[in-house]
Amino acid sequence: MSGPWDAIDGHVFAERIIQALMIIRDQFGDTVPEAIDRFGERYEYLRETRPDDFAKPREEYGRGFYS
Repeated sequence: MSGPWDAIDGHVFAERIIQALMIIRDQFGDTVPEAIDRFGERYEYLRETRPDDFAKPREEYGRGFYS
C-alpha cells in the first residue's frame, strides 16, 4: 500500500504513536478521537497481516502512552 500509509505504518511499527497520529490527522482531516480510532484500526490490521514487523510485542506496545 502506498501514499500516507507507508509513513504511518513505519511509525506504527516503531511505536511512534504521536507521529502516526499527526500524519493521520493531516492526511485525513480527523479529529484527535477519530485519529486515535483510525490508528487503532490500522494497528490491529498490521498486527494481523505483518506481526513480525513490530519492534515490540503486543503486551508491551504503547506502554506509558495515554490519550
